[in-house]
Amino acid sequence: MLVVLLAGVFAAVELLPGDAAGATSERGVTAADLAARRVALGLDRPVAERLLDWMTGLPAGDLGTTARGRHVTDVLAGPFPNTLLLGALALVLSIAGALALGGWTALRPGGRVDRAVDTASTAAFALPEFVVSVALLLVLSQWTGWLPAVTLTGPDGTPESWSMLILPLLSLAIPQIGWNTRIVRGALADQAALPHVQAAIMDGLPRHRILSHHMLPGALPAIAVSTATSAGMLLGGAVVVETLFNYPGIGAVLAGAIADRDTPLVAGVVAAAGAAISVLLLLADLIRDRILGAHR
Repeated sequence: MLVVLLAGVFAAVELLPGDAAGATSERGVTAADLAARRVALGLDRPVAERLLDWMTGLPAGDLGTTARGRHVTDVLAGPFPNTLLLGALALVLSIAGALALGGWTALRPGGRVDRAVDTASTAAFALPEFVVSVALLLVLSQWTGWLPAVTLTGPDGTPESWSMLILPLLSLAIPQIGWNTRIVRGALADQAALPHVQAAIMDGLPRHRILSHHMLPGALPAIAVSTATSAGMLLGGAVVVETLFNYPGIGAVLAGAIADRDTPLVAGVVAAAGAAISVLLLLADLIRDRILGAHR
């Protein structure tokens, strides 16, 4: 899947108007200099040949060189860990919120709280990240002044203050809390209908014990897959959210790379994000296989 995705990236950048030679050259450059720069960047070669040449360096961790002459790995060395930090925090918050809301409503099915959470989670997941970001900016920054509207970067390339993480974090987490709450609620509802759970209810066990010992273990495979899916959504949404909040992540790098028609850098961002998502998907499959295998 990653190979197909990277091939699509090369093709998509190739279809954009202009090229890296023109986008990164100084104004007033002559046609001869522009042609020489295209040759130097390898743009005179077929796309398939450039893709194959770029992918041969992947096993050694070589993501190529940008149109401005820097190694792609050096360009991503600072921003990508910042994006991983933001994504990891948002993922933890999403799963914690979903487990709390999904577990709470699963113990009170059909009640007013269950219906309210169901409606709210659907609405939250339906909202794009940029809509959530703008709403949070208006309420928590412009109207109340509680949180900074933009992220200032310190000397080490990370946000100057933890408070600058809150708005981007909430912007990413709120839609995923909605998505995962529905998954958790559905998985727990399936478990609640099983005979051993019904027996535990009739035995009069405390509701929290029924949830933690009888319902949640069987729901973990579905929750693991949902978590891995959320990771991909979070990394995708991070591109928009980071741009809105001036967060020092790969969002700004990707936006600049597209403006420069810098195919190796765009592909490097996609490869790094795709590899992280693939690892999480693999872990989710292993968890699901282990749990389901234990129940066979």
